[in-house]
Amino acid sequence: MKRQLGRSGIEVSALGMGCWAIGGPFSADGVEIGWGKVDDDESAKALHAAFENGITFFDTSDAYGAGHSEKIIGRVFASNRDQVVIATKFGNVIDEEKRELVGHDASHNYIVNACEASLRRLNTDYIDLYQFHLGDYPAADAPAVMDTLETLVQQGKIRSYAWSTDNPTNAAAFAPGKHCVAVQHRLNIFEDAPAIIDICEANNLASINRSPLGMGLLSGKYTQQSEFSKDDIRSNANLGWLNYFKDGKPNPDLLDKTQAVRDILTSDGRSLVQGALAWLLARSPNTVPIPGIRTVAQASENAGTLTSKLLTQSQMDEIENLLRPAV
Repeated sequence: MKRQLGRSGIEVSALGMGCWAIGGPFSADGVEIGWGKVDDDESAKALHAAFENGITFFDTSDAYGAGHSEKIIGRVFASNRDQVVIATKFGNVIDEEKRELVGHDASHNYIVNACEASLRRLNTDYIDLYQFHLGDYPAADAPAVMDTLETLVQQGKIRSYAWSTDNPTNAAAFAPGKHCVAVQHRLNIFEDAPAIIDICEANNLASINRSPLGMGLLSGKYTQQSEFSKDDIRSNANLGWLNYFKDGKPNPDLLDKTQAVRDILTSDGRSLVQGALAWLLARSPNTVPIPGIRTVAQASENAGTLTSKLLTQSQMDEIENLLRPAV
């Protein structure tokens, strides 16, 4: 199953893979925002497994592991770079040695230098999709960022660009850009985003879906008693946007919602993960979910969505009525 990356003409697998977790531990302002320790060899095997099962789109950021995720991707796809589509992000100033995010920057010189650094870590001479990672940056200042990105397109450093933001105003500000082809935003069965979906469909942009499994909550592996290591972002109670987990434990309301729609999602032979991803693929022809991976098993299960039966409109309507009943 394939989809177009917006109006870029770039074809990608309808499902991508998110590479935040394979970056390993890193922090910002003294707070751990990685997913705990990872095995780089297993990460490499997982990326290979994803590719072998039909995944061609891989999403990362210079922030993930303060550059470490990019390095793993660059190593894995060195021999078949032309067969994959790589997206990365910019906007966070990183200290690779300390594995920390040490600030934010959207100036012309920073973006140019950050792009060159990502190219080195990714072991490539071009980036398919370069995404602005500061979701709350003022929309009024977006034109200057787009001007720099258009220059990078002209120089052949990047093929296209996007904004990773949950703010519809920001998404709309980037949409007119000549080589803007996508919006990356949070979307899953718990959190619909109709305003951004409308912007994507109206402007022929890809809707790249971050947190498609609710940071793992929709894997079905966790209960109210589940706990996470201190270097796992899900144990952090101080991040206001982390509503999938509360006080280091799964949000009980969302566990109940998962149970309410489990039978629909797992019908027709789908696993719970595949059902949740199938919901996203049925939500709009523009969506491209990017579930995260750390293991070969995760990569294989996620990729199985590409060959599983998609949700029908009646199933979509039933899920909507259960999760967001009309008042």
